Amino acid sequence: MPGPLTVALAQPACIDLDIAANAAEHARLVRAAGARLVVFPELSLTGYDLKAPAITVDDERLAPISEACRETGSVALVCVALAEADGTESLALLALDGAEVSAVYRKMHLHGLEVERFTPGGEYTVLELDGRRIGLAICADVSFPEHAAATAALGIEAYLGSTLYGDNEVAIERRDSHVSSAAAAHEVWGLLANGAGPSGEFANTCGGSGFWSPGGTLVAQAGRETGAVVRYTI
Repeated sequence: MPGPLTVALAQPACIDLDIAANAAEHARLVRAAGARLVVFPELSLTGYDLKAPAITVDDERLAPISEACRETGSVALVCVALAEADGTESLALLALDGAEVSAVYRKMHLHGLEVERFTPGGEYTVLELDGRRIGLAICADVSFPEHAAATAALGIEAYLGSTLYGDNEVAIERRDSHVSSAAAAHEVWGLLANGAGPSGEFANTCGGSGFWSPGGTLVAQAGRETGAVVRYTI
């Protein structure tokens, strides 16, 4: 039977379009997290700026994060604009484990002007880590109950969103309801890594990364501040 899995949800400060500086901050938070899995918000390496350059999985600027994962035995999930081999671009979650970088999920439900640049992903995806099965989502994906349902049908213990919500009452209500609703509906853990502070086109975002138990009860949540890391063992 799989043992406990400690997950950290990180809210890095972001310098718009400065991948190298942001990667250094991601690496710092991986080292500080003390967790097997460390998850970052949507487009946290560049900020939510749709002019951000696409990167490949072998981009040398990812090296500091890989090194931090190698030192700590962590796996980091980082959302980027990904340049695909066929010339298209996607919004993707990369998994870095200290040995390799791989694209593990591509956003299926593009939002707003994202549709003019990115190609939607076509597969519901599960990350298997230490015997645990974690369903993956990026931002707008979590607002579609059918996404959580199709992912849960693959057999998961947790549903995880890498997200970016703005800083207003409506956004905060959505942040606290989307993943919790999935957790309640499918009796799985709900995990949400959300941006904090300014992020590209957003003058401010609302933080509040959190964990919801199967059934939808909030058990741990970060505040609004950048640099925060909230961790929980599932």
